[in-house]
Amino acid sequence: MDYLRAFIIGGGICIVGQILIDKTALTPARILVIFVTAGVVLQGLGLYQYLIDFGKAGASVPLPGFGYSLAKGAITEVDKVGLLGAFTGGIKATSAGIAAAVFFGYLMAVIFNPKSKE
Repeated sequence: MDYLRAFIIGGGICIVGQILIDKTALTPARILVIFVTAGVVLQGLGLYQYLIDFGKAGASVPLPGFGYSLAKGAITEVDKVGLLGAFTGGIKATSAGIAAAVFFGYLMAVIFNPKSKE
């Protein structure tokens, strides 16, 4: 059942992204920013946690999940150290994921021969 719920939530997020690509003039970069910002805002309002509880990886892996992690880290760090935590908490909460993305992206570039589109 967890797989089905993750598929529904993650697929729903992807459907929204595809609709934005197809029906608007928004660039993929702007859609990325909208998704991350939506995750931050929804977590700030306390709503994204419900999606995480229901959809688990389906809600935490896509881009709004990254915004959720940034906001959750910042909120946690503000509670611990004060206002300075608003600047450091998000980075601390997401540093492992960012480091893994950079490492594996570099590894794939070394293993495979990237080619430009013509």
